[in-house]
Amino acid sequence: MHIAIIGGTGYIGGALFCNLQNDPRIKKVLRIGPGAQEDILMDLVQLERFDFNIFNEIDQVIFTAAISSPDRCASDFEHAWEINVTGTTKVISEALARKCRVLFLSSDAVFGDIPGEVYTEDSPTQANTPYGRMKKAVEDRFKDEYGFKAIRLSYVVSAKDRFVTYCLKCMETGQIAEVYHPFYRNCITLSCVLKTILWLITNWEKYTPWVLNLAGPELVSRVRIADELNRLYHGWLQYMVCHPDDSFFLNRPGITQMDSPKLREYKILDACNFTYLFKQEMESIIHEL
Repeated sequence: MHIAIIGGTGYIGGALFCNLQNDPRIKKVLRIGPGAQEDILMDLVQLERFDFNIFNEIDQVIFTAAISSPDRCASDFEHAWEINVTGTTKVISEALARKCRVLFLSSDAVFGDIPGEVYTEDSPTQANTPYGRMKKAVEDRFKDEYGFKAIRLSYVVSAKDRFVTYCLKCMETGQIAEVYHPFYRNCITLSCVLKTILWLITNWEKYTPWVLNLAGPELVSRVRIADELNRLYHGWLQYMVCHPDDSFFLNRPGITQMDSPKLREYKILDACNFTYLFKQEMESIIHEL
């Protein structure tokens, strides 16, 4: 199988590239994007410079690239739309036209903010933030296209995610971390994301729906993540719980509870609690600090 990762040096794309390189079923992995470390350069704003015939030799495209900051999508909406929707749609269309299978990384932001709702793959998407509307626009454009599937990610936790990185830095410097609360997601670890992507691309025909919610088993707050860090590091992290001002919630819901009956139905991941999954995720760096 020949694979192209759009955004192959990003947070998820970079980890995915390393993971796929070690799988004997994968013959070739190309990283495509704007960075100097990419194998092939692509600017989603200047696609007239890109040779789409490259996709003629590709079996699977995995689209991880996006402006993912909800605040940036709101403050620089036109530019973010050009990348997250216009450019993304063009690339996916060209890949599908060349008979590539396309796996698009979407977000739980497509659901909007319905109090008390637990979103499944069958829930209607009512995105009400700029970032959510962008992901929804791509989903809506391609959900009926043969060869297209999407994964809706909850917050992806790892030693390199923004919040954990911030907490680890506070631990190193002795700074008291500010932990926003209430703020809840069905957090999923990066390792689980990589396992799921690998399962999907190697079981493409077996998984018949066009979309999969990728969510952890528990609704997790940032306070919980801070406490899990202290469980692993013997209380090293000092933090104070802060209530964010109203502007913080303009571009993101305070609670997004996403479930995945399909994840269980297809037995894609083992059932494990967040404490266990988080400990596994952090084991690679547990002795580094």
